Amino acid sequence: MLDVLLDTLLDTAKLIPFLFLTYLFMEFLEHKSGDAAARWLKRSGKVGPLVGAGLGILPQCGFSAAASGLYTGRVITTGTLVAVYLSTSDEMLPILISSGANWKLVLGILGAKFAIGMLAGFLVDLISRLFRKQEEVPDIEDFCEREHCNCKDHFAISALKHTGKITLFLLIFLFLFNTGVFLIGEENIKHFASAQPVLGSLIATLLGLIPNCAPSVLLTELYLSGALKLGDLLAGLLVNAGVGLALLFRNNRPVKDSFRILAILVGIGFSVGLLVDLII
Repeated sequence: MLDVLLDTLLDTAKLIPFLFLTYLFMEFLEHKSGDAAARWLKRSGKVGPLVGAGLGILPQCGFSAAASGLYTGRVITTGTLVAVYLSTSDEMLPILISSGANWKLVLGILGAKFAIGMLAGFLVDLISRLFRKQEEVPDIEDFCEREHCNCKDHFAISALKHTGKITLFLLIFLFLFNTGVFLIGEENIKHFASAQPVLGSLIATLLGLIPNCAPSVLLTELYLSGALKLGDLLAGLLVNAGVGLALLFRNNRPVKDSFRILAILVGIGFSVGLLVDLII
């Protein structure tokens, strides 16, 4: 259990810089930039899915958390958030490289996640514009009020308060998750996945939905060991957005909007997994 505690502290510590910088940016917009910056972000948001997909493929697990915070304040669009989630790679890249995987495979997976994330993001934003009479505008102040902080503080102080609250939430959540993995055992999880080949894409998708960086490692190892096919791997990696989903459900309102985003991720990830397995 000491290892569980240490892993929890380490996982949380890795995210703190991303969380603080995200909230610092949001508070700066609220305190300094005002409506002018909000209008600028709104105008530039049309290329958000392209930028989000590009940043998401970087091998880290903090950017999805940052994107969730920005979306909660409605600084970025739904499509941009979806693009980040779908393209997020977490620990997949270093695992593949360290295992000596073919570079064509590595670049192919990264390219697929980037392309799927970008195209899905633009499509989601297009549909949103078609079916909504008025686009949502950045509402960082509303987010701040829900967090019960004093937004009259210096923006850095407010950012620290937000970061502290979310860090506490992550400590509790990640400890429970890591304890569950410790009690069940990674080998038992691997055995269950390999024993259900027909349901590979579904199992991989469900594993990927676990809001943590660990599933990307587990999914990649399952693929390298032959327990999962390439389509199954993609299905799990596409929906695996690190702790981004946990933070989205923690902070985003209304909750049904978070479920809508979750449904989009599951639909795309599961469908792509099945399609790739049929083709390859």
